[in-house]
Amino acid sequence: MAISNTSSRFGWLTRLLHWLVAVHILGLVALGWYMVDLSYYDPNYHDSLFYHKAFGLVALTLAAAKVAWFIVNVQPSPTQALPAWQAWASKAVHLLLLGLMLIIPISGYFISTSAGDGIDLFGVLEIPALIAVSDAWREIAIAIHEYLAYTILAITGLHAAAALKHQFIDKDGTLTRMLW
Repeated sequence: MAISNTSSRFGWLTRLLHWLVAVHILGLVALGWYMVDLSYYDPNYHDSLFYHKAFGLVALTLAAAKVAWFIVNVQPSPTQALPAWQAWASKAVHLLLLGLMLIIPISGYFISTSAGDGIDLFGVLEIPALIAVSDAWREIAIAIHEYLAYTILAITGLHAAAALKHQFIDKDGTLTRMLW
């Protein structure tokens, strides 16, 4: 299997980035849900926050690589001709997912660094705060982070449902193109 996409097939790097980003995003949303029910004094709160921030930076790096690879790489054509509304919806969902996978961790970065402190990346490296933000901007970043996390879950569910519909109802092999 080639590293790059062709007009009919996804390359292995596209597939790898797709699944790594998906696993990170779903894991981070699950961890975020877990964290919101913890009090500041809960023994798991600080560890959960540490991992959420660190894996959020990993997710941002993977998403940036995925977006860059998407821009420079050819995108395979659909396996069959689609009605205009499905072609439009497919492009819209993919572009929305690409944007959200960048915006959500960026908003998390601004939340985490709002006081001017950097983010510890697994004890190996500290990612510095670029700017200190006001409490008002921090609250906006929190709202963006939370609501867009719900949004990406809904759109990911739509994306998965469409892939399953294409695979099992239309039987056009769409899903298998993204599997190994």
